[in-house]
Amino acid sequence: MISIDGLAVEFGGTTLFKDISFVVNDRDRIALMGKNGAGKSTLLKIIAGAKTPTNGRVSAPKDAIIAYLPQHLLHKDNRTVFDEASQAFSKVLNLQTRMDELNHQLTIRTDYESDEYYAIIEEVSALSERLYSQGDINFDAEVEQILSGLGFERNDFQRPTSEFSGGWRMRIELAKILLQKPDLILLDEPTNHLDIESVQWLEEFLINSAKAVIIISHDRAFIDRLTTRTIEVTMGRIHDFKVNYSKYLELRRERREQQQKAFEEQQKFIAENQVFIDRFKGTYSKTLQVQSRVKMLDKLVILEVDEVDTSHLNLRFPPSPRSGTYPVMAEAVSKKYGDHLVFEGASFSIQRGEKVAFVGKNGEGKSTFIKAIMGEIEHGGKLTLGHNTMIGYFAQNEASLLDESLTVFQTIDDIAKGDIRTKIRDILGAFMFGGDDWDKKVKILSGGERTRLAMIKLLLEPVNLLILDEPTNHLDIRTKDILKQALLDYDGTLILVSHDRDFLDGMVSKVYEFGNKCVKEHQEGIREFLERKKMENLRELEIKQKK
Repeated sequence: MISIDGLAVEFGGTTLFKDISFVVNDRDRIALMGKNGAGKSTLLKIIAGAKTPTNGRVSAPKDAIIAYLPQHLLHKDNRTVFDEASQAFSKVLNLQTRMDELNHQLTIRTDYESDEYYAIIEEVSALSERLYSQGDINFDAEVEQILSGLGFERNDFQRPTSEFSGGWRMRIELAKILLQKPDLILLDEPTNHLDIESVQWLEEFLINSAKAVIIISHDRAFIDRLTTRTIEVTMGRIHDFKVNYSKYLELRRERREQQQKAFEEQQKFIAENQVFIDRFKGTYSKTLQVQSRVKMLDKLVILEVDEVDTSHLNLRFPPSPRSGTYPVMAEAVSKKYGDHLVFEGASFSIQRGEKVAFVGKNGEGKSTFIKAIMGEIEHGGKLTLGHNTMIGYFAQNEASLLDESLTVFQTIDDIAKGDIRTKIRDILGAFMFGGDDWDKKVKILSGGERTRLAMIKLLLEPVNLLILDEPTNHLDIRTKDILKQALLDYDGTLILVSHDRDFLDGMVSKVYEFGNKCVKEHQEGIREFLERKKMENLRELEIKQKK
């Protein structure tokens, strides 16, 4: 059991949250929810011991292991993928190494009666007990199982980690956490760098194998399936319900309706008694009744109604100029990096006004194809943009490319041109950056706030082909829903790269699947695509079993 007692965080005269208290029990799977900037990541860092609160404390058993996966990783090393993942067992391996050293000492020393000899025997005994408590662990097999589940191929195991992108390095860190079998796993946006199959694998692993989990995620389908408890950070306080997120929203709405009804009834009761008091306060025969009612009102505890954060993103894309009938036309497009073939023979056309998804495992070429459309890389085959195609592009790492030394206002002011400069304050307000936020440095913004700021660039001039590469990374669920509706209302052509099933559902009418060095076109939505893929996988499994 891990206890969080009276946590508070203040900075620059502003209170982020205060009096946060709750207990994490064994087998709890907690969704930590709230809008961007509410303090979710800060709270996770405090529990992990990576940040100190202004007030309060976190209490855990002495031997408890708390493992933390942050949003961003900064360190680098030269180990192979397998060796880096194996660092999860470094403490056990160090114990074994020390044990071997001590046993060697016992074989070569002859001072059997000395204090030093007895001290070695005692240390060997203590180490043996600690190693015995670990049980028999097949380190190599466990490392291989976890790495494979997170999408690594066997031929990746001996490659240096320096060859991998940030997303794949995040998977290595996640593997190390899962291999430690910690008492509490803290995950901050773990699905941002995972493809759909790896997300599904992670769900199953955490449900079946984790002791306790606190997770920040804006993938609604992921957290609804995984979590059994929801803690929402809002308006500096928390609401804690032992249900998943969707059920929590229902209960919170019902609770607030009940509170509102009880509050209104109490206010009516107070008003009626106040009328009686005002009417008869000078009447001798009513003195006792008046005094009684005054005392009753004085003792009355005024009911409260949970505050609701009504701030929200106001997002609408400008009308798109008319493009040609086919904004994107691909004929036998291929891409190689040296001897490594990413894909070949990609031939398809995207029609004006279509909304399509690029899906597939990481490294299969989704972002590479987008770079080809943008003209950022050379490629084989023919890739043509239609007449008057005007592209608005949101890169996967768009938020991290912002200049951290600039303020929120400077970030937009530096790139805005013409009449749009007179509307910067209105645009910032529509994206939930109030006047108090304009002078904030980018470096202190949360991941979601940075994503919102980066997205403003898409509104600075009209476009008719929107290309969004993982746009929902770091966005809270409410903001993501607003973005989804804005994209549904958008009258241009849309290409979406996303692993978020809930976000894509109902949005796209065509799916392009990247895998096995090719690109397949599927004339269906994401829900139908996933259901059919699961059936295909089951058939393949049945065929293998029969063989």
